[in-house]
Amino acid sequence: MKTVVSVALASASLVTASPLAFAQRAVTALDQAAFEEAQQPDATATKAFSGIQIQTSDKRCLFVDELSGDFRANLTPIQVGECGSTDGQGWDIITSGKHNNVADSMLIVSTLTNACFNFDPRRAAGNQVLLFSCGGRADGGGEVTDSQLFPYFGGTGPGMFSPENDAQSCLTVDGDVLSVAACATNNNDQMFTFGDDSANVSIPAQPSDPIVSSGSSATTASPVATTTGQTTGSVDTTTTALASDIRATASSTGAAEASSPATSDAPAESIPDPTEAVPVSRAGGTLVPTAAAESHERDNTATRVFTSVSIKAPGGQCLFIDPTAGDFRQNLIPVSLVDCAGAPNEKFDVITAGVHNDAQDSALLVSSLMNGCISFDSRRPAGDTVTIFSCGGRADGGGLTNTGQLIPFTGGTDLVLAPESDRNVTCIVPGTGRLDSAPCSNDGSQVFTILT
Repeated sequence: MKTVVSVALASASLVTASPLAFAQRAVTALDQAAFEEAQQPDATATKAFSGIQIQTSDKRCLFVDELSGDFRANLTPIQVGECGSTDGQGWDIITSGKHNNVADSMLIVSTLTNACFNFDPRRAAGNQVLLFSCGGRADGGGEVTDSQLFPYFGGTGPGMFSPENDAQSCLTVDGDVLSVAACATNNNDQMFTFGDDSANVSIPAQPSDPIVSSGSSATTASPVATTTGQTTGSVDTTTTALASDIRATASSTGAAEASSPATSDAPAESIPDPTEAVPVSRAGGTLVPTAAAESHERDNTATRVFTSVSIKAPGGQCLFIDPTAGDFRQNLIPVSLVDCAGAPNEKFDVITAGVHNDAQDSALLVSSLMNGCISFDSRRPAGDTVTIFSCGGRADGGGLTNTGQLIPFTGGTDLVLAPESDRNVTCIVPGTGRLDSAPCSNDGSQVFTILT
């Protein structure tokens, strides 16, 4: 009878990145502020074990290299190496806490990075088992996601890790990384044990000692009850909460950027929306097209009072979006000001109702080219408070309505861009080569015009 550890499939909105090779995704350094926000320890958590090794059947150990993922230490592969030969071989087994509210379940959390085991079947084969921010949000704002929960009934194993909604699949050692394959009771590559001979954990000699059992009547070993720390915000759905969420998300994403990407007030040539990995100006350094597509999914249910129109700023220039001027998801793109030429980069949809707008007499200004929303975030550095960001205010595209993206609109072609998140007292205005923000003047000098 096989004993299993299970982890459920990832929700469709949670893990966003392309199946790039590990070497392509590796970073030379973490964005410390973004990392600390994404991978906060949960001080309320109960641990069955703390800082233990997880051994494979050939006595190697699972480990993580914190620089093998993205700038937040998300999407890091779970690697396999000689025990004691590398850092990152410690793991915490959390049985309850902010990111685990399910009885008889556990999170497997890196002691080094505080990220959780995560299984995402949407990703490319061989790249579905990775570490990700506990709770399932890239910025650390998640609560509980079943993509990170494994049934747990005590003990140290050996046992198998099997996704809850795919009982025929098990995590498996594939060379020097952890992957997934069809479960096979005779496959030693799918057997794992908590602890090692030097750890403060008792490992019974019997191979039948359960780490977990999917519905079996296994006896439970006495866990080492400890608490650790992992605080992440809840996944809020109210407009007010989401308004603050975009501030926290965008602020952390760009915290290390003292200056924004260069912009120009000269006429601009059309820049296509890339569908392949290309250099980008902000975090990540390289566009991840699948992540960008998920972050900026078009809302086909939306009410568009204008489609693919140019917007002229006071002074006569038009708004312009360079899809390569943001981060790897096409978030935090400056809204440039250029001489009007009718390029696709100048085109916007004006949305008055939809998935990301549930307010009356308000509108979103959405890039027709790449589907991002003009967003205001007062917490960002001066000169960089107005950018294109995922509609709804979640970096990964999982947000609903965000008041930092809503402006007053009752019809017509004249717009005063006064975000509702700042109670319409701050206005989006022309800055040096790009949009900026300033107190509303209410004298007609801050009126933008929709060109029809």
